Amino acid sequence: MGFIRLVVFGFIGLSVIYLSVSVYSRSVRKERLEKQFDADHSEGAAEGARDAFVAEGMQAYNRSIRPKLIGLVYIVPTVVIATIIYTINAN
Repeated sequence: MGFIRLVVFGFIGLSVIYLSVSVYSRSVRKERLEKQFDADHSEGAAEGARDAFVAEGMQAYNRSIRPKLIGLVYIVPTVVIATIIYTINAN
């Protein structure tokens, strides 16, 4: 029963961490794209140009490796805990 509780609460905790890191990473990337556009087009640009630039940059971000690496939030702690449990029970 304790193992099931560990799995359930562990999954909930890791999900909260994953969502937090994912939202933070996306917001940092979006802010960086907005600043880059503002620096490159300081004299003024079309109204929808900034939104299109940011949307295109976010699509490129979604295809990059960084969002996939955030998934390691689930894998690394699971492997570490499984290794610890195995090591303790093997002795």
